[in-house]
Amino acid sequence: MADPRGFLEVPKKEAKYRPVAERVHDWDDVYEHADNPIKVLDEVSAQARRCMDCGIPFCHSGTAGCPLGNLIPEWNDLVRRGRWDAASSRLHATNNFPEFTGMVCPAPCEAACVLSISEQATGGSVTIKRIEKTIAYESWAEGVIGPEPPESTTGKSVGVVGSGPAGLAVAQQLTRAGHDVTVYERDDRLGGLLRYGIPEYKLQKSDIDRRIAQMRAEGTTFVTNCDVGTDLSVEDLRSTHDAVVLAIGAMEARDNPVPGRELNGIHLAMEHLVPANKECEGDGPSPITAAGKHVVIIGGGDTGADCLGTAHRQGAASVVQLDYNPELPGERDDERSPWPTWPLIMRTSSAHAEGGERLHQVAVQRFEGDDDGNVTTMVLAEVEVRRDAEGRREITPVGDEFEIPCELALFAIGFAGVRGGQLLSDLEIEPNPRGVISCGSDWQTDAPGVFVCGDAHRGASLVVWAIAEGRSTARAVDEFLVGESDLPSPVRPASLPLSVR
Repeated sequence: MADPRGFLEVPKKEAKYRPVAERVHDWDDVYEHADNPIKVLDEVSAQARRCMDCGIPFCHSGTAGCPLGNLIPEWNDLVRRGRWDAASSRLHATNNFPEFTGMVCPAPCEAACVLSISEQATGGSVTIKRIEKTIAYESWAEGVIGPEPPESTTGKSVGVVGSGPAGLAVAQQLTRAGHDVTVYERDDRLGGLLRYGIPEYKLQKSDIDRRIAQMRAEGTTFVTNCDVGTDLSVEDLRSTHDAVVLAIGAMEARDNPVPGRELNGIHLAMEHLVPANKECEGDGPSPITAAGKHVVIIGGGDTGADCLGTAHRQGAASVVQLDYNPELPGERDDERSPWPTWPLIMRTSSAHAEGGERLHQVAVQRFEGDDDGNVTTMVLAEVEVRRDAEGRREITPVGDEFEIPCELALFAIGFAGVRGGQLLSDLEIEPNPRGVISCGSDWQTDAPGVFVCGDAHRGASLVVWAIAEGRSTARAVDEFLVGESDLPSPVRPASLPLSVR
């Protein structure tokens, strides 16, 4: 039985960040290291008391809260009672990689928590993300997590293209179901965006390595430096495997060809983040560094924040982040984003707390440079977001132009879809108008026996949605191969987060 008065007696307490002056000089985890682990566990157990086990727990609703259907009230109550091993079992029943989501997911579950209906009265949502992360790390520390190889094998083979969170989830599920699974990764290391898109300070890559080791011990095979369609032909891929899953992400970045875009020092966000992560892996200095430069980041989302935190650690002289949208309020507006939808509020990440300036309702008009072709200045204008007669968004200048210094410009304005290349061409799969790969209700593409999941199907989204799609696709593949499946399927291909239209 949950504690119905817990939220009244225990104030909400998030995990503490390390001091800014300390953490901007290294790539370690931004959170404080525990001097007294027992004290931390006691504190998290107290936070779990705040969960009421509501009659209708929206936190694990697939549309309002967690698409994985995490059994949040159950493991909260187990943590409250100090049953960490049982809590780990319930957490892993729905989530293959809770330490990933516990570190990088923005926690729609917390936005949908019943205590978020009136945060001033309740003290705020349950600290679900913190509890989840603590369960995962405590499970590793205590040896609760280990390989789960299948008891028998099916003789069926599956090829998974891509080793991001969706590809890893589908591979682990299918391996545990007894299939022979091989994951093909184009990069030199495994993890996809988890590895090279998310900065080290935000997700320690040792967490990925630990999960990969678990999967290898379960029987999953990994092949790196393999660009399917080039290094391995599609014909060989399909002849080797009884089914194929495309988990290739949606890495085609949006650009903005404003005047001066060709100047040196202007890059897409991933051109900055990937080599920075490679440097953390020991591959040598990044060729694109913010050290000593005036940096301007175009885009106000999570990728822009990742560039911001990376620029701080590289020693930028100054950093400005631009957003053409108006500044959002600090609290939920019940008309614009009523509970339990995702609240449209101003968010301050750990990177924003480290410094830099944020400008709203501005957009770049052009770049200017020196005689050597290097960018030196960005020309901006105040703008308004309007809609044309067909409802399409237009960014319209409304004020005078002004200049800011800029020696490194990073476009973090989203992703347009998949980079299919020879792989999709040989499979005769055409991306849909959204730039991603369509599928039927069984997650199968137009190519028979070829399935899709994650960002390649959904478009750039959250890690938690990628894992959910990977788990659901695994069930579809299992049914395709053997006619039935006991694997879970938390979401459907058409599932969408709850939003205000």
